[in-house]
Amino acid sequence: QAQLVESGGGLVQAGGSLRLSCAASGRTFRSYALGWFRQAPGKEREFVATITWSGGGTRYADSVKGRFTISRDSANDTVFLQMNSLKPEDTAVYYCAASTQWAVAGSQYHYWGQGTQVTVSS
Repeated sequence: QAQLVESGGGLVQAGGSLRLSCAASGRTFRSYALGWFRQAPGKEREFVATITWSGGGTRYADSVKGRFTISRDSANDTVFLQMNSLKPEDTAVYYCAASTQWAVAGSQYHYWGQGTQVTVSS
């Protein structure tokens, strides 16, 4: 069964950094675009970042541009999200997802991880 498994979440103070990882199992996602989304309590899920299957293209939400960096290690079928200068408003459950389209809409993603909690204290 195809799975995406996130790790690396936790509690950090504002201004700090975290690195999220998402590893594939059960099948390869090397030919898929991979993305990160997040959902804060009481809010809808929102797009954070996405990367093409080759790693040559990236897109970011305006709210994280310049602070977050998405990358992938195709050899190990893993995608990363380096988060710097974290703010309390970054607090959310972060999900990785895979899509055959390089898209920002969550509806275009067909495989999802279970999520990892990121909490930023002020």
